Amino acid sequence: MKLLIICLTTIINLSNLKTMQKQDYTITYLVGQSPAQVFEAINNVRGWWSEQIDGPTDKLNAEFNYHYKDVHQCKMKIVEFIPDKKVVWLVLENHFNFTKDKVEWVGTKISFDISQKDGKTQLTFTHVGLVPAYECYLICADAWRNYIAGSLKSLIETGKGNPNPYIPAIESAEKLKGGLHE
Repeated sequence: MKLLIICLTTIINLSNLKTMQKQDYTITYLVGQSPAQVFEAINNVRGWWSEQIDGPTDKLNAEFNYHYKDVHQCKMKIVEFIPDKKVVWLVLENHFNFTKDKVEWVGTKISFDISQKDGKTQLTFTHVGLVPAYECYLICADAWRNYIAGSLKSLIETGKGNPNPYIPAIESAEKLKGGLHE
């Protein structure tokens, strides 16, 4: 009887583990454009996420930096790059100014899976490791919804996204403010 209870407990715990893994933040939608067009839009990160991206965003093992004011900064590495099918970024570094844990995203992966369904192209975006237990979850989920279901989808469908605009370097502004421009 004890062995049966242990086995059932193990099965339940494994089932819960599978459920927990499904808590990663995901958005899926269909578009009329080809997988190649969707792939191209995903890799035009400056066209849908932020014009404030430093580094290449369109080749395997490339690393790029994102920052938005002093609110969010991160460094990504492209760890999977399969034309017209899949792109995966690994978060190497991350800093939020609005969470206690400043590096919550480090080690998570951001995945873009492209497939065909019912004569359309399906994009499935998953931030693997961004789970409801994270302090930033609600803010990050809202931001990803805006960027992925809004800006990226618009870039795919119309050729125009709505990325964060380029903001001159904070250091330059601080120098000017400090009177170093005279």
